Amino acid sequence: MARTLIAGCGDVGCALGTRLAAHGHEVWGLRRDVSALPPAIRPLAADLTQPATLRDLPSRLEWVIYAAAAPARTDAAYRATYPDGLAHVISALHATGQDISKLIFTSSTGVYGQDDGSWVDEASPTDPTSFTGSRMVDAENVLRNAPWPSTSVRFGGIYGPGRTRLLRRAQAGEPIARQPPRWTNRVHRDDCAGILEHLLTLDRLAAHYVAVDDEPSKLGDVVDFLCDRAGWPRAPAPPHEDTHSGARGKRCRNRLLRASGYSFRFPTFRQGYAELIDELEEAPPSLRDTQRG
Repeated sequence: MARTLIAGCGDVGCALGTRLAAHGHEVWGLRRDVSALPPAIRPLAADLTQPATLRDLPSRLEWVIYAAAAPARTDAAYRATYPDGLAHVISALHATGQDISKLIFTSSTGVYGQDDGSWVDEASPTDPTSFTGSRMVDAENVLRNAPWPSTSVRFGGIYGPGRTRLLRRAQAGEPIARQPPRWTNRVHRDDCAGILEHLLTLDRLAAHYVAVDDEPSKLGDVVDFLCDRAGWPRAPAPPHEDTHSGARGKRCRNRLLRASGYSFRFPTFRQGYAELIDELEEAPPSLRDTQRG
């Protein structure tokens, strides 16, 4: 069984750590506030942006997953959390002579700057147009120089328990632009954890994996499905829709991940959102209002 560190143990990290612990692995969850960690994960209070707090990492670690989330959507927060935070962890591991067999960084499909509806995969150029994507590319470059086998997992838009923003927008009847079609790419939180666990079992890792479900989808089609499935009126189009906008998103291909042997629990948004809607409808009214609010 592997001694495992999840650095930045938030929503996805807790889901992964619980799965690993259930299979007999020793799992430490590193975060500033460890009070929310599930009992199966050993707490490790530290701040990824403060190297001095990383001096007491567990010894003899084998697997390390860097799954931090920036506390704010600013360039400074992204820089501190991703390239700088990852560099701090790698330095701390190296300083203590750790012999890591697998190092995984949870990246984002935001590393791709394509916005014309074209297909992208692991071989596509990474030329992001936003600071969020640029800092992810910076972090991937840090990872590339790590002295251990490593990979970056480029997740699409994560949804699932506690990540119901699009559901709330659909229920509220917020206008949704449909022209030109805007392509989106999603992956359920449980599949995020499943993908990471799967990659840890592989003998060899590719440099990158695109981690999205099987079906890139137009945003309007997704919202229409949510409304129809939940019995809500379909969201209207904006009163002055810009049909000439060039922004069309991108379509991400998960072929390499599929070829590695991973099988999705939720292969499309339909299965994942249907389960979320069913869970909300079965909840008591007070809880339902809170979750949808």
